[in-house]
Amino acid sequence: DPDGKTEVVLLACGSFNPITNMHLRLFELAKDYLHETGKYKVIKGIISPVGDAYKKKGLISANHRVTMAKLATKNSDWVEVDDWESCQSEWLETLRVLRYHHQKLLSADVTNSLQDAVPMTKPGRKRKQEPNRHEPIKKKNQSPVVKSVPQVKLLCGSDMLESFGIPNLWKLEDITEIVEKHGLVCISRAGNNVQKFIYESDLLWRHKNNIHLVEEWITNDISSTKIRRALRRGQSIRYLVPDVVRAYIEKNKLYSPESEDRNAGLVLAPLQKHASDSKNSQALN
Repeated sequence: DPDGKTEVVLLACGSFNPITNMHLRLFELAKDYLHETGKYKVIKGIISPVGDAYKKKGLISANHRVTMAKLATKNSDWVEVDDWESCQSEWLETLRVLRYHHQKLLSADVTNSLQDAVPMTKPGRKRKQEPNRHEPIKKKNQSPVVKSVPQVKLLCGSDMLESFGIPNLWKLEDITEIVEKHGLVCISRAGNNVQKFIYESDLLWRHKNNIHLVEEWITNDISSTKIRRALRRGQSIRYLVPDVVRAYIEKNKLYSPESEDRNAGLVLAPLQKHASDSKNSQALN
């Protein structure tokens, strides 16, 4: 960024079952906050719905969840949906999704630099113009070539941050790499206890400068769980989710007592995967 601001891509991982106005609000709150610091420029938001292999109770098919998210963000000029994670046959750790998007930005960056570099050398006129050898140096001073690649920060609610403390849900190395190399933007209710949670963890405290806590003053208590409950009871969810999402749910009769029982009694993929690692049991303390 010419203003010397760090470019940021916000990545939100989760079930989005279904996506609600609250999910969309998180992006707006985070963007406003980061811009107000004067240090960052948010260039993109990415919604990455979890795959079916996550095995969460009541999780409907990724295909529907991705479609709803795409409908919900159709008229956003900066938030988009990425279905790479949801298309994987196995459940992926959040860190792997962060790394994937970071890598994708890196390779896009390399491609851009190569394109920029093409006009510099004209074919068939190699090394003839010795007198001009100082030209590139002048160019370097005009705009520093050290173009930093955008940071991918994980956007979450306070519940996700606090889930770091749940035994076997996260790998300690993963939490460390997320807060060390990428960073978190955590939207929290005014007056809640996220600060205390960070303070009580040595690991999070050490990297607290990379954890951006955004106070949500206009509180929004909509959750996907509550939306599904209303739908099972035949109650209206209008004004809680985008209208296009509501229409899609109605048309496809998506949420029912039956859908809520999907995966009942199954162990959540991360718990299944990490439970054998007993050293994780007190990840944060």
